[in-house]
This record gives sequence, structure tokens and C-alpha cells, in this order.
Amino acid sequence: MSKKSLKSERLSDFLSPRYWPTWLGYGVIWLAAQLPFPAQMQIGKALGWLSFYLARERRHICETNIALCFPELSREQQARLVRETFTSNGIGVMEVGLAWCRKPQSFRERVSVTGLENLQRAAADGKGVLLVCAHFTTLEFAGSLLSLFHEMDVTYRPHKNPLFESLMFRARQRWYGAVIERGDVRAALRSLQHGHTLWYAPDQDYGRKHSVFAKFFGVEAASITATSRFASFNDSSVIFFSHYRNADDSGYHLDFSPALENYPCGDETIDAQRINDVIETAIRKHPEQYLWLHKRFKTQPEGLLSPYKKNKQKRPAQ
Repeated sequence: MSKKSLKSERLSDFLSPRYWPTWLGYGVIWLAAQLPFPAQMQIGKALGWLSFYLARERRHICETNIALCFPELSREQQARLVRETFTSNGIGVMEVGLAWCRKPQSFRERVSVTGLENLQRAAADGKGVLLVCAHFTTLEFAGSLLSLFHEMDVTYRPHKNPLFESLMFRARQRWYGAVIERGDVRAALRSLQHGHTLWYAPDQDYGRKHSVFAKFFGVEAASITATSRFASFNDSSVIFFSHYRNADDSGYHLDFSPALENYPCGDETIDAQRINDVIETAIRKHPEQYLWLHKRFKTQPEGLLSPYKKNKQKRPAQ
């Protein structure tokens, strides 16, 4: 669904029975978002615990990713990281409610920021800033918190449920400038051309068509090439945005790297590898907060089977 159609539709258009479960889920999220912050964290942990036992397919994906990316860990350590990842994802569900149903100003005292001067300096150049980030479980809430410090446009991936997408779009539209569908390349380029900051997450597997293979935690991963193309369009600065939940669940830390030097370099594979390396470094600081439930290695080089297939053939050594 396009941005234009989402703007024109009213929420009252989604009153048919097929949308009632979505409305119910949103109502629960809204109510939970009104609770005291410590209670929300505890509910999130409980959700993570339940999903660990109930979402078996997602648990298999998470276990596979962690086994591939952290071979240096023992089986016990890998299993602990899987459980911690589900706990973080459960808290992330609660944080979506905070991002959609509460004002970020309510949480200003829970946020610390470093490197903001790097973003401000790059934005002052007027050539646009490509603010690269990764899919941490704090993604949705960190975006709303970032709106307290800097204006930006965002890209998003359309959802199959039109009501869910409409709710998501409207919530994001409150805090961001433009909310751009991921496939609308022209709108993304216009954002940079107009000197805006564009928030962009390139760390998921979108297939072979617009990707090259680059190492991610030592494993070949299909890595999209749009990052370097966006940056080169208007000679925009590229800054990496890290966001973490504090270890004691008391608040959040946002960090902005210095602008990447000599990026893009003209070689899409080298550029993709560099972005993967930056993302990997950020993940290693708090690996349990990354979205390991995504099939990051779904697209494989020719001749290799998907690592997510059960009873798969043994993969060649990396």
C-alpha cells in the first residue's frame, strides 16, 4: 500500500470482522503502554519467555543464526544467548507500544546520547545524511527517541495486514518527516537531495537481485547494494546509528559514529563488506539485542543449501 493511499484511508474503514483480531491486539498494546515503565519491562520479559517455548520455528532460526555467527561459544553459551535474545525481543514488543502510543518526551530522562555532534556536523553540509542502522530489538522505540534530538525521514517495509500497516504508518508519521516505502527509491533519493537525514537499515536478506555476497560474522550473506548507491547520489555522508537498551533495563543509549571515510569506494562488494563489518561491530557489544529471529542467511551462494532447512546436508567449512 502506498503512502498516498495510507494517508487517504480512515481507520473507520477497517471495521469489518476480519480486522477485529488486529484491533484487539492493538488495544492490548495501547493499554500495556500506559503501565509504569518497570512493569512494561517485566511483561516484555514474560512475553519473551513464552515465545521461546511457543515459537519453535523462530527459535530454530535464532539457534541456527547464533550457531553460525558465534562458533567460538560453547553450546551452553549459545543456548543462553538464544534465551536472552527472546527476552530482548519480548521487551521489544512492549517498546513498540511505547513508540506508537506514548510521546517520546515522556522518556527523555531515560536516554543518553553520544556522537550527536557527528550527525549534526554532517547534516550541516546540506547534502543529506544516510543514517545507517541495524535491526536491533530496540529499533522502533529508538527511532521515536531519536526524534527528540534530530529530524529525519524513514524507510519502512510494507506489511501484508493493511490495518497494521496503517497503524504503523500513522504512528511513525507523528515523529518523522517523510515515511517512505522501501521500494520507493525516488522518494528516498529526493530526501537526500533535499538535505534531509534518511534512516535506513540494510542488514536483512532481500534476495539475490540487488545484492552481493559479503561476509557477516564470517558467513557469506546476501548484502544489498543500495546503501552505496544512495550515498553516492548526492555525495551524502554515511553515519552509523547504534541504539541499545541498558543492561539493567533502566533506559537507552543512542550513539552516532563519525561519518564513514572513503565511502562509497566504487566497488559494491567492498562497500557492502564495510557496512557488514560496522554492523557486526555494533552487534557484538550487545548480541542479545539483535534480531536473530530473521533468516539473515536465507539466500545462499550457488551450490549451498539453506542453513535453516532441518536435516540439511553438512555445509562446507567457512
